[in-house]
Amino acid sequence: MGKKLAICPGSFDPITNGHLDIITRGAKVFDEVIVAIFNNSSKQPLFTVEERIHLIQEATKDLPNVSVDVSEGLLVDYAHEKKADVILRGLRAVSDFEYEMQITSMNKKLEPTIETFFMMTNNQYSFLSSSIVKEVAKYKGSIDCLVPEVVAKALREKFK
Repeated sequence: MGKKLAICPGSFDPITNGHLDIITRGAKVFDEVIVAIFNNSSKQPLFTVEERIHLIQEATKDLPNVSVDVSEGLLVDYAHEKKADVILRGLRAVSDFEYEMQITSMNKKLEPTIETFFMMTNNQYSFLSSSIVKEVAKYKGSIDCLVPEVVAKALREKFK
């Protein structure tokens, strides 16, 4: 039995404490976790890919079995290329479930060997999304308890 590798995909624009919760817990379950940045074509990103890589690396620097990568194209192709066993996804609320179920079903059809592993987000982060964080930061609201310190700084800088 080889090492268990999980891919944790997302746009991470920016990474939040909710994301970090899933990544940290995933790092305890799997031998290795790759946080893979995928650009969501329906969203206009605030942070460049390079900025997002930096922010995730900073936020996960105390997790030695977590690395950061970027990919274009299909998640299952990326997972196959990396020889990953699992796609790691966080679920915040019931509203996430239907969307995630559709994606998982399609991924399973495209690549039956890769499993999707869902973790419920910690209750304190169940409302949290990158969009909400950006909105609060834009209007100078307090985001310190919602994102890693490095992200809070970067957001304040963006919305100066």
